[in-house]
Amino acid sequence: MATIVEYTDQKRPKNLYPKRIISPPRSGPCCFSDMEEIGEPQEEDRKVFQYKRCKKCGFALRVILREIPDVALAAGLRRTLVKSFVRDSAG
Repeated sequence: MATIVEYTDQKRPKNLYPKRIISPPRSGPCCFSDMEEIGEPQEEDRKVFQYKRCKKCGFALRVILREIPDVALAAGLRRTLVKSFVRDSAG
């Protein structure tokens, strides 16, 4: 998964969403309470993610919100489970 966040000490933190977010490489104590969502949730590689950025220090990260289920895999697992619980009544 590619990210638009550039972690660096060489540039000032800057929100250029949706093209780039320049972030310090480490979070600060302010990040626990001052993170805000940037943009809308997006989908990529069966994952839903959103960017979050600290309003005080500019630290940013990509947060995985949830995984999108693999429908074909789930259907195959259901078939396997159904077959495994079928009893042979002739025995």
